[in-house]
Amino acid sequence: MVSSSPIVRWGVLSTAKIGMDKVTPAIQKAPNCEVVAIASRDRQRAQDASDRLGIEKAYGSYQEILEDADVDAVYIPLPNDLHKEWVVNAAVAGKHVLCEKPISLTSRDAVVMADACLDAGVLLQEAFMYRHHPSWVETVRLVRSGSIGDLQAVQSWFSYYNDDPGNIRNQIRHGGGAIMDIGCYNINLSRLLFDDEPDSVRATIRTDPDLGVDIVTSAVLSFPGGGQSTFTCSMRSYPFQRVNVVGTEGRIEIEIPFNIPPDVETRIRVTNAETAQGGQILRFPPADQYAIQAELFAAAITSGADAPVPAADAIANMATIEAVLSAG
Repeated sequence: MVSSSPIVRWGVLSTAKIGMDKVTPAIQKAPNCEVVAIASRDRQRAQDASDRLGIEKAYGSYQEILEDADVDAVYIPLPNDLHKEWVVNAAVAGKHVLCEKPISLTSRDAVVMADACLDAGVLLQEAFMYRHHPSWVETVRLVRSGSIGDLQAVQSWFSYYNDDPGNIRNQIRHGGGAIMDIGCYNINLSRLLFDDEPDSVRATIRTDPDLGVDIVTSAVLSFPGGGQSTFTCSMRSYPFQRVNVVGTEGRIEIEIPFNIPPDVETRIRVTNAETAQGGQILRFPPADQYAIQAELFAAAITSGADAPVPAADAIANMATIEAVLSAG
């Protein structure tokens, strides 16, 4: 389903913090996007959100926003266990969908979601915003071009501290846990850089004895050809993130790989035969990765192109998440 307008009109399902603080304002900044509606199960909360962000319409149910003919696409930042239901509902309503990560609770659910969108002729994309940031676009280009030789290993770390039992990230019924919340990034970037799927997965997982969610997970993903990705993700560690990419002839270090602020310069360090021993620092001006994501997704809608990142990638990422959880 191609939009008849060069501007894609968005609705937002939920007043979740990630949407209110980061994604929805970024969608509003994209030149080919307009946020026209926001919904909550609490109408007053939706109204407060619309007042805060300057959104015209506020709805007291998610279904109402799907019935709005002025909405072309929806952004879904709902809890993980609600993704399947509302992606399918959006597809039935003829809305394109940008859904927060992880796409679902299982790869089987992800297939159902992708099929529903395919049958309805709408686009579905998982919201891994980091992939669109200029620093990552350049990192991927360098790896693909052979700038560091043959890719051998990827090491990544992603952590923060949250032990609040009332937070959905600590609630197993909502799809909580470190792997689902942030380890999905470590997995996604590994698959992106190797441009393949792992053929072997090993993992060590520490689980909160009271809450049942994984809180510290380390894994090794082996890829065809011998490449390896090792990572640790944690919800009970000091906040930190870093990615190192190592090939036969050089390496790349990404200082802020995931939560990249939209108002700061970012840097990657490239070390190979063409640089000095300390490497070359590549600098990137401030960029809002969420706004870029929205702009690219909207451009695909208006042009009738495929989603910038296909739904098949989300299904494959979910399959690897399952493999890590099973291996631990």
